[in-house]
Amino acid sequence: MSIKTVVWGENIHERENAVVRSIYPDGMHTAIAAALNRDDGIDASAATLQEPEHGLSEARLAETDVLIWWGHKAHGDVSDEIVERVAKRVWEGMGLIVLHSGHFSKPFKRLMGTPCALKWREAGERERIWTVNPGHPIAAGIPENFVLENEEMYGEFFSVPEPLETVFISWFAGGEVFRSGLTWRRGAGNIFYFRPGHETYPTYHDATVQQVISNAVKWAYNPMPRYMAVHDAPNVPVEQALEPITERGPRLHQDGEEGYK
Repeated sequence: MSIKTVVWGENIHERENAVVRSIYPDGMHTAIAAALNRDDGIDASAATLQEPEHGLSEARLAETDVLIWWGHKAHGDVSDEIVERVAKRVWEGMGLIVLHSGHFSKPFKRLMGTPCALKWREAGERERIWTVNPGHPIAAGIPENFVLENEEMYGEFFSVPEPLETVFISWFAGGEVFRSGLTWRRGAGNIFYFRPGHETYPTYHDATVQQVISNAVKWAYNPMPRYMAVHDAPNVPVEQALEPITERGPRLHQDGEEGYK
């Protein structure tokens, strides 16, 4: 079965900026989805900010294996209800891939619990991306390093939690470095952040970048059934303890009463 993947995009710069529109006439989200669909193991579709529920209804997310997120100008326009919906699905096992300026997106910050801030410069400089974890599935088929001739600079310090793994590190012509491929796990969900993708450059047309994202979809996919117990906080009666115990003190809660959340 194919991995059901949704590529989410703001779809603002493509409509408002002539340079971006010339590079991605059908939108970045469409370009990314089209590249993913060349892989027989992935079934990718797109969603945008402008759709009802931002294209991320309960029903659609329920059948989504991996969500890819690109945002920049309108982070604040994303509904908090949808943010919580996305976080809930990640905890249950949906994979999440966050691209470029999505580091400031509400879902990513919600799941990281940190500012997710960094240095930046928009000068179209050369970025050399080094594969520092060549045995990782996301790095499969990726060379020791590859170059993007024009990209926006992101520089350390990147205020995210210590990652589970670092897969890529970038060096920029101006001298800065950046941890540009990082993984985490939240609940049953795998998360990957990948740095490249400034909208005024043709980054998502690059074959190596496309391969990284395709690899990341396969890595982020969790084939297990939805892990619904992640939300549970059961009040276990004394008589259901695994070993016999005697109740020894006063209670705040009665049997069957829910706790405070």
